[in-house]
Amino acid sequence: MLHSIKKMISGETIELKQLNKIVSKINALEESFSLKTDNELQAYTQIFRDQLNNGISPEELIIEAFAVVREASKRVLGLRHYDSQLMGGAVLTQSQIAQMQTGEGKTLVVTLPAYVFGAHGKGTHIITANEYLATRDFQQMKPLFEFLGLTVGLNISGLEADEKQEAYNCDITYGTGTEFGFDYLRDHMIQGSDQLVQRPLFYALIDEVDSILIDEARTPLIIAGKSNASLNLFPIMHMVIESFEDKVEYDYYPETKQIVLLDEGADRLEEAFGIDNVYDSEHREFMHIAMQSLRAKVVMRKDVDYIVKDDKIMIVDPYTGRVMEGRTFSDGLHQAIEAKEKVSLKEENNTQASVMIQHYFRLYKHVSGMTGSAVPSKDEFWETYYLRVTEIPTNKPNQRKDLETLVYLTIDDKIKKIIEETKKYHDIGRPVLIGTTSIQQSEKLSIALKELDLKHSILNAKTEEDEAEIISNAGQLHKIMLATNMAGRGTDIILGEGVADLGGLHIIGTELHSSARIDMQLRGRGGRQGDPGSTQFIISLEDELFYYYDEDEFEKYKNKVKTDQSGLILAPNPSKFVYNVQKVIEGTHFSSRSHLLKLDDINNDQQSVMYNYREKALYVENMQSLIIDAMHERMENLIQELNEINLNNSEHAAMWNEIIDEIKILSTLTADTENIMDSTDKENKVELESSLKMVYSQAMDIASTVSLEEDIWANIQSIYLEALDRSWITHLDNLHHLREGINIRGYGQEDPYRLYAFDALHTFNEMLQAFFRDIIRYFLQLNATKIED
Repeated sequence: MLHSIKKMISGETIELKQLNKIVSKINALEESFSLKTDNELQAYTQIFRDQLNNGISPEELIIEAFAVVREASKRVLGLRHYDSQLMGGAVLTQSQIAQMQTGEGKTLVVTLPAYVFGAHGKGTHIITANEYLATRDFQQMKPLFEFLGLTVGLNISGLEADEKQEAYNCDITYGTGTEFGFDYLRDHMIQGSDQLVQRPLFYALIDEVDSILIDEARTPLIIAGKSNASLNLFPIMHMVIESFEDKVEYDYYPETKQIVLLDEGADRLEEAFGIDNVYDSEHREFMHIAMQSLRAKVVMRKDVDYIVKDDKIMIVDPYTGRVMEGRTFSDGLHQAIEAKEKVSLKEENNTQASVMIQHYFRLYKHVSGMTGSAVPSKDEFWETYYLRVTEIPTNKPNQRKDLETLVYLTIDDKIKKIIEETKKYHDIGRPVLIGTTSIQQSEKLSIALKELDLKHSILNAKTEEDEAEIISNAGQLHKIMLATNMAGRGTDIILGEGVADLGGLHIIGTELHSSARIDMQLRGRGGRQGDPGSTQFIISLEDELFYYYDEDEFEKYKNKVKTDQSGLILAPNPSKFVYNVQKVIEGTHFSSRSHLLKLDDINNDQQSVMYNYREKALYVENMQSLIIDAMHERMENLIQELNEINLNNSEHAAMWNEIIDEIKILSTLTADTENIMDSTDKENKVELESSLKMVYSQAMDIASTVSLEEDIWANIQSIYLEALDRSWITHLDNLHHLREGINIRGYGQEDPYRLYAFDALHTFNEMLQAFFRDIIRYFLQLNATKIED
């Protein structure tokens, strides 16, 4: 009993014996449900809907609901759910993560929890890795859901607001995580409640959940507007820093991707631009462009981090190898890369709204997910999302053979071995999939294959338009496919005739990724549904992975290595070393995500406050109440500040004068200055507080009794929303600058997160008070003008 409790607390999983019991009960119903008519089967949906609305939990419906879906699927799709798929569906219905191997039919698994939660009618969102998969799955599964009486929608980019509203109002909606997240942000930028597209977030079922909740977690979703910043400086800056060298003008730390400008670099910038001191506050924007240009030169790599296509810089997803359509690097980095690659410069963007993936999915009442590689990150899933991971057994025994990793001293030795192994398997007819980590690497291997006249296809960000055709042929006899990271591809490689007899698909990994999960996904492309297959990683100590490892430790290991004539490392144990390196780097990335999450928790709390003000303004029947609330909050804040003032402090003296100015301006706008103006000249807190309360009391009386036409109130509502949005955009920029200095502040023996939280709260309160001040003055000015008229 104690052991079971410990497993629950630690975020461990549902026991397989529990899942087997559930499956047995569902199987026991199969024969009787097969005898039911279509109408009888379809009638269950309303029964389940009524039960859910009466408080029954989704997991209590699993037995009968799954039996209904399985039978409907047999009739509509001609597909019967395996026992393993029923297990996966049970885990997902209980808001957990199911680890299911590639080829286990996850698309069909989704129908089980989606039906149960869809019967609620509150909105079930099925999140896929890309729009191709969302569209494919929507089209394949729509007939099944519609047979069962549920509505199904597709939410992809480019839809009009009314089309999105229709998709979101369906019981089940397919789409990508980024599109759902952007819709959430756009919904908090609208000027009228009729423009809202999303309903309250209820249930999200995420395919490739590790890719979305972990790999993409460090990249916030950002909606940006055009900045007024000049673009002219970027190409000039690139010309200057192009000749900068590491350890001369700057220091580069590859393990953290940090760049530090050295004195020589600062001197050269000052000389080139005629500046006395680049670190003066007036040159903050100049230095920002300089550092982003340096980052574009040193860190960002063509055909690895981005590609150049049609006079555009297009971002490559490091985890899937796909182009991230419509996404740009933020904060001037995109413009710096455009200058570096000499393509047309686009206007820089300013952040108007943003949300971290972690926080967006925390907004759902229920979340579950699937992937073939969740177990290595089960601790992070539990700590960040309170999601447990359950490993689902395969439908058929796994026959894939994972061969020992070969580690070579140099890249050239590694490539020789990869080509040698590829030719060996190709000659006996087995198809070969070579997994690479970048376009650059795949093109280098392609050249080596061509030298031996080995025909092959390439799947990467430059060729993804032909993805379906390339993958459909990849399992045929004598085929060779080069592919960048296979995470999130979502398409199985089917073995051609006779291939299984030869040993199936052979997979060669050319580098270990910084995440072991991505390596698992590559391995998982072989041996689907009990097919034979084999995998092997062939890597070198010159691979990118080792750039992020401790330099001294790495050198110690290299000094000890012994190799054979081919450059293969024999000792010390290379596999033990490289997998330890990978584990250390994974830990670093986890720490980085935790770091961002701690900072963004603060931002997210503030954003929630702002969004609450926005929602009140959108849905309030009478703006008078919001104006009175603003007056009350402003007055209470000023009274608090007044009580804390010490006139011997120059900063406090400035606040004293600000309160006096506030009283004078408001007394003028309320057209009642009697007995107020005199008291402001006295250094007496009691009298000043009395005046403050008096002038705000008069303002509140006006707000509660004024009679304005409906169109004027509508205009006040519009101004309120616009002013709130402008304040938030400015505040986001201020927070960005606060975050830039957090690491430096950590050197002062103080907790940088506490300092950031303190400064961010202070900045937020200042922004909010300035907003209240401006909206109050606008309202009173409007009222004064009306009286004059």
